[in-house]
Amino acid sequence: MLDRRRFLTATTGVAALALRGSLWAQLEKVPSTLPDPGQYKSNAEAYWSELRKQFLIPEDEVYLNNGTVGSSPAPVLRAIFDGYSSTEKMDQQDPEDYPIWGYAAWNEFRDPLAAFVGCGRDEIALLRNATEANSYIANGIDLKPGDEVLMTDQEHPGGEHPWNLRAKRYGIVVNKVSLPKPVNDAAQVLNLFNYAITPRTRVMFFSHITTVTGVVLPAKELCSLARSKGILSAVDGAHVTGMMALNIHSLGCDLYSSSPHKWLQAPKGSGFLYVRDEVIDRVWNTIATEGWDEPKLRAERFQRIGSSNVPALCGLRAAIKLANDIGMDRIEHRHRELANYVLGEMTKRGAESWTSPDPALRCAIATVNIPPIQRMDLEKWMWNEHKIRIRGGEPSKLRLSTPYYLQKKDIDRFLEKFDEYKREKKL
Repeated sequence: MLDRRRFLTATTGVAALALRGSLWAQLEKVPSTLPDPGQYKSNAEAYWSELRKQFLIPEDEVYLNNGTVGSSPAPVLRAIFDGYSSTEKMDQQDPEDYPIWGYAAWNEFRDPLAAFVGCGRDEIALLRNATEANSYIANGIDLKPGDEVLMTDQEHPGGEHPWNLRAKRYGIVVNKVSLPKPVNDAAQVLNLFNYAITPRTRVMFFSHITTVTGVVLPAKELCSLARSKGILSAVDGAHVTGMMALNIHSLGCDLYSSSPHKWLQAPKGSGFLYVRDEVIDRVWNTIATEGWDEPKLRAERFQRIGSSNVPALCGLRAAIKLANDIGMDRIEHRHRELANYVLGEMTKRGAESWTSPDPALRCAIATVNIPPIQRMDLEKWMWNEHKIRIRGGEPSKLRLSTPYYLQKKDIDRFLEKFDEYKREKKL
């Protein structure tokens, strides 16, 4: 007969095995290889349908909220679990390896990421998300009371509020450019920024793709404008990595942040900060431990935050490999194709497009305004009644994200239920 302690130990172990068995059982059903690239040329829709099988999202669920967080596919999940299996044995060959995970160069992870986003290894730091990177930027740049930061009115709270904190505490000034809905063309954005720059402007901060409407801002031209005025350019690229091809060096920005857990489908809590080599020594650490004041570490010093989640970095590396195996050109084309489709269908239904009419200024997010529908009521109805996940903003905005694994039949199902909702509510 088991005593209480032995009983709890036994039942806890059984529960853990059951959980592990359930998760691995799901992964074992996932194809171990990607579809034949040749299938893409002969039947693209069948190719994407096969790739959909790499994700654990149930077949009866439609996921249109990749702009908030992506679903990690099987190769990424396997890499995470393999990472835990190897690291948790604590049998690393170097006896100084496992206790200091937060103090490593992690070049085995930084090298593929740097190559993927188009920068040098020593210019990139592995962080947890764009919000953390944006806080590094806002708190690390030397600014005096009265110095101005210029941003848009479509920034994510994780991009805007680090600057608001700096303003409240140290007296800098945050100015905003109001972007139209929709943005018609790149010249419109450049003119708005150029007009808003003052002699006190020290930093231009803007989203490469905004969270409010999904507009793809002309980042290269904006960074060039900032450089011509002697202003630092800081770009929030939370949505870009994995959504569309990215070459940070070609943008010419001084700083760049991103959250690969969105469109790259990397593990949650994986992000990065890019700092152009010429300005690295101008950015202070705001988390300090060994190496914070060591110039030779370059951007590595920003990822020294104490113990970190190394298996998540294994998953990030796997996500990069998956995107490369599929091909970012194919992924970006698929993103644009699906977003254009749902946008066209929604405008046929009377929705007001907040997505740019310029194809160069949109990618995988279609944003529409649909009054008098209340988006939260629609959002709850879609999920509770039909397992369709959407997101938007008050009172009547819908932001529809179209990841590459989404099927056109899934979009058609959303459109069918949208029509049904309007009939049911007599709208």
